[in-house]
Amino acid sequence: MATLYDAPADELVDELASELEDRLDEPDWAQFAKTGVGRELPPEQEDFWARRAASLLRKVAVDGPIGVKRLATAYGDTTDGSNRYGVSPPSSTSSSRNIVRTALQQLEDEDLVEQQHDRGRVVTAEGRSLLDETAGDVIENLDRPELERYA
Repeated sequence: MATLYDAPADELVDELASELEDRLDEPDWAQFAKTGVGRELPPEQEDFWARRAASLLRKVAVDGPIGVKRLATAYGDTTDGSNRYGVSPPSSTSSSRNIVRTALQQLEDEDLVEQQHDRGRVVTAEGRSLLDETAGDVIENLDRPELERYA
């Protein structure tokens, strides 16, 4: 049986986003919100909310228990968005904690993620099985012979 660690992350997130698109509702403000202070414009992807939620679900499964602050740091930029012309080293900015928190709350409502007292969020058994089933589907659809042993 394939697990989420066996499937390529980008293809797993794409497949998981298509499954979560019907289950999660994008907030009204999401089309106008920037993804962080280092950005000038909101994201242009049509399925940004489902894609970010799928990525968060995978990240919580791999790194959990993990909190909103660490997730915002992980999704942040490594530069401040401006061209420094080599004068000073690049700085890093965090992503929007509101986007991360709201997506995690929606995943909690779907019983895919739960809070673990004061330690952060972890994936539930239902969330883990969704990830593993999706990973199995991704591996079956791949044309890579080295991954066929997991199917």
